[in-house]
Amino acid sequence: MLSVRILLAEDVHMIRGALVALLELETGLQVVASVDRGDTIVPTALQVRPDVAVIDVDLPGMDGLTAAAQLHKQLPSCRTLILTSLGRPGVFRRAMASQVSGFILKDAPPARLAQAVRSVAAGQRVIDSQLALTAWDAPENPLSPRETEVLRRTARGADASEIAADLHLSQGTVRNYLTAVVTKLNARNRIDAVRIAEDNGWIP
Repeated sequence: MLSVRILLAEDVHMIRGALVALLELETGLQVVASVDRGDTIVPTALQVRPDVAVIDVDLPGMDGLTAAAQLHKQLPSCRTLILTSLGRPGVFRRAMASQVSGFILKDAPPARLAQAVRSVAAGQRVIDSQLALTAWDAPENPLSPRETEVLRRTARGADASEIAADLHLSQGTVRNYLTAVVTKLNARNRIDAVRIAEDNGWIP
């Protein structure tokens, strides 16, 4: 029986070492590479050709979901399993949009990880049931497409003048949109509005 070849991406050294040790103890699982940055996932995967990539969401260089999407395009034979402590509906929705094969939380029992790796390697999709229910119950985006776009650009650091120039709006109109966004989301301010929207998956 051939071993399932695994690439592990986790930036916290102690956690990465523990996960490698955990997976290596399992019969039929082999960690062929481990990396600590998102931007090294695809180049490493193209070299070692893993069957499954276990990827943390929050990684330096490139976030795990962006890396997973790129990996799906460049090495479609490699299944991706997102492992995260972030049980937010928005993260789950982005994971599904990135065509990942599985999504489980870090506080799941250790045996659950090995089982999930085997399942996605066999072509199955593994979804944490608690997270799926949370995403199912999450509210719909109350923002209009224009409000969503203005908030997305705000989240990326653009100020009112830059957003106005890019979207061919007046600065006053941009400020009005942002005021409406803060009101609709019951946010304290623009920063809080960005957090709420990201948590719910309304802006990437």
